[in-house]
Amino acid sequence: MLRPQATATREVICLDGVWNFEIVADAATEEWTELLSPKTQIPVPASYNDILLDHGIRDHVGWVKYQRRVRVPRSWTSEHVFIRCDAATHRGRIYVNDKLVADHQGGYTPFDANITELVSAGKEFCLTVAVCNELSNETIPPGSIEVLANGTRKQKYLHDFFNYSGLSRSVWLYSVPQRSFRDVTIVTDTVGENRTGIIKYEATCSESVDCEIRVTVADENGNVVGCAHGERSEIEIESVHLWQPGNAYLYKLTLYLHRLDDNSLVDEYSIDVGVRTVEVKGSQFLINNKPFYFTGFGKHEDTPIRGKGHDSAYMVHDFQLLEWIGANSFRTSHYPYAEEVYDFADRHGIVVIDETAAVGLNLGIASGLFGKKAPPTWSAETMNVTTSIAHSQNIRELISRDKNHPSVVMWCIANEPASHEDGAREYFAPLVKLTRSLDSTRPICFSNCVLATAENDLISDLFDVLCLNRYYGWYEHTGDLETAEHELETDLRTWQTKYGKPMIMTEYGSDTMAGLHMTNPGPWSEEFQSSMLEVYHRVFDRLDSVIGEHVWSFSDFQTSAMVFRVDGNKKGVFTRDRRPKLAAQALRKRWVERKNDALHG
Repeated sequence: MLRPQATATREVICLDGVWNFEIVADAATEEWTELLSPKTQIPVPASYNDILLDHGIRDHVGWVKYQRRVRVPRSWTSEHVFIRCDAATHRGRIYVNDKLVADHQGGYTPFDANITELVSAGKEFCLTVAVCNELSNETIPPGSIEVLANGTRKQKYLHDFFNYSGLSRSVWLYSVPQRSFRDVTIVTDTVGENRTGIIKYEATCSESVDCEIRVTVADENGNVVGCAHGERSEIEIESVHLWQPGNAYLYKLTLYLHRLDDNSLVDEYSIDVGVRTVEVKGSQFLINNKPFYFTGFGKHEDTPIRGKGHDSAYMVHDFQLLEWIGANSFRTSHYPYAEEVYDFADRHGIVVIDETAAVGLNLGIASGLFGKKAPPTWSAETMNVTTSIAHSQNIRELISRDKNHPSVVMWCIANEPASHEDGAREYFAPLVKLTRSLDSTRPICFSNCVLATAENDLISDLFDVLCLNRYYGWYEHTGDLETAEHELETDLRTWQTKYGKPMIMTEYGSDTMAGLHMTNPGPWSEEFQSSMLEVYHRVFDRLDSVIGEHVWSFSDFQTSAMVFRVDGNKKGVFTRDRRPKLAAQALRKRWVERKNDALHG
């Protein structure tokens, strides 16, 4: 599925704005396409939860409906017409007038529908998008629904961020020619001492009989530097400008579909291409054959009022803060982000670890917090074959959507699963095989939780990079940083000795109340957060296999209501409205110095 794009042969209309909105009281009896009153309206894109001042809407479990009128341009008489939702959390249905045209499970990847036969050029139609936020043990991410004594349905989930719902990304009406490009895959490489760049492409079309595919590659000045013909080929670029961390360079690859009989243009589509290589070698992570050290964060798509709604102003400001603090990378915890974020990372040379929405595949974490005996995570009644099928679909859609972004250097297929429990290997081995079959050019990883030690973990040998989430000094040995430093180093050395693979600390940090200061740093103070990070950094610097540090987290974010989550998770080094805490200055000093050292050899 190619993203909507305006070209010489394609047109796009963004349907963002204010839509009519309604809570579905009973899905079993709902008339899905009945006209909605404008009495209640909601913006798109945005999560609906925090916008309206109705507690029942904020905590609603089940379906909601969005609706608006849409006019098809009268010039689209001979075109195929599509509707696309960039995301609907966690299940979305698209109705055109009274017809269901799409039903998609998975809250963070796009889905579309060809509606050509249902609409007419120059005329309006009624567009309804129904969205459901329900989670079960067979969805990704997983969850369960509890029915209280008063009949209220409560969504329970195993991820530590609020279950924001709705149309959090854009909705599009777009046209494509009857003969058109359907998909394009780009792979890049370099050869020779003179640094010749290689761009390999493979294009698929809806129909290419009696047509020819022509391809050009242009540099950033618009000069054509390479050409090719056919559905698949490779293009050499002499003295190529590499895409590098902190120094992005993007070529524009354009595909043309021409008729053979009269040479007329049938379709055109362009993709920005960064030429770079990625490789794991021993305990090093190499980008363009040079060791790369990750500095940055786990993040969330989370802002006040909009929830997970994509916001370009916040996006640009967040990237400014990444540059200010000296970060060179981030992890899309714990789901694929909006595509605009990857475009921006491509353009500005920020490295991305791209993650599926497989968070919460571990029944032992929540049970441990509340002193309960955990059921097995991997069983017919818990995470089962149907869960695995949903997980596989998440991986397929993630890679299909993001495979051509040069900023994406690694796939993360799960966060903190129960990788130490019986059944973990049987669950993950097929998923690893699937991921490698879909993309053999990037390393893969998962983020390991502390319950799965180097001794009892059952799956880490399947992966290329060890990604470890650790909270010594916070959840373990709270406030005791001396013990935390010893335990952390012992833990990491065990992994280093056993596997010899590159290791990234993908989560570490402490909850911190902005403005709380202590002369004798204690938990929750700004001074303690800085001191705890310094402990971890001393350990990282003593281990050869550590090749990255992603602090948890970039900014404070909203969670479900819990006694130890007062207005959300406070582990951010920036507040939710992006004000720096004391730890941000400490990180800036360390990371800017590291960046300068790397720059000057």
